[in-house]
Amino acid sequence: MAGSRALAPLRGAGERERRRRQEQRRLVTESGRQDFRRRHPDATFGPVLVLIASYLEAENIGPVLAAVPTEVDGLRVSTLVVVDGGEDGTEDVVAAAGAYCAVLPVNMGQGVALRVGYSLAAEHGARFVVTVDADGQNDPAEVPGLLAPLLAGEADFVIASRRLGIDETSDRVRRAGVYFFSAVVNALTGQHLTDTSNGFRALRIEVLEDVTLEQDQYQTAELIISAAAREWRLAERPTVWHRRASGTSKKGHNALFALRYARVVVRTWWRERRRSR
Repeated sequence: MAGSRALAPLRGAGERERRRRQEQRRLVTESGRQDFRRRHPDATFGPVLVLIASYLEAENIGPVLAAVPTEVDGLRVSTLVVVDGGEDGTEDVVAAAGAYCAVLPVNMGQGVALRVGYSLAAEHGARFVVTVDADGQNDPAEVPGLLAPLLAGEADFVIASRRLGIDETSDRVRRAGVYFFSAVVNALTGQHLTDTSNGFRALRIEVLEDVTLEQDQYQTAELIISAAAREWRLAERPTVWHRRASGTSKKGHNALFALRYARVVVRTWWRERRRSR
């Protein structure tokens, strides 16, 4: 009993921090949505939306935007960049490229930025969402290949796989992590995926409206586990995984990345397991 009383202040502090962070997410998300409405009061997306979350990638994002196709299989493609804070002028590069933009006032993490983009996609007419990295590691010319299984009615969620394609990077630890976490996620979900940490993916808007997304970072694992638990059809297509055009990864040291990614996997699996009971 005494131990429980001693821990009570710590639990209270943890709950206050959780609520503070939750309120911060809400305020930043609404600020980003208002920024989008201010910039694009009459926005209507095409059936395909290429969504890019960007944090301090002004030097890299221009060529990425230039490579996005304007049409896939007769469907108009729109591009939305959610700028996840930072003061490097990314929004100016986006405007010069003629893409849609929403700017968050502070850096909150890719998961938060993508959730802002998902909500805008649903509100402004997109039927399919393709997420692309801002750093040049994904080639937007591959977007039609990712969309093909969705357009053919063969899948609901398609993930690009560097293991089925070509990985041009040289970090052997990260490569080993791709193998390891794919095995873990497959064991937890009953899937047979080869690259469960790849953020280059295409989804039906109905998938995004159905899954539960709460993570600020490493959302790929949460999205896959949640979609698999709700029995959406998952598929993969090969990709060429390029080196970053410039700069360094924002994901942190390999050990820290692995620890945080593992935590997301476990928390999401446990949450979905409890939901299904």
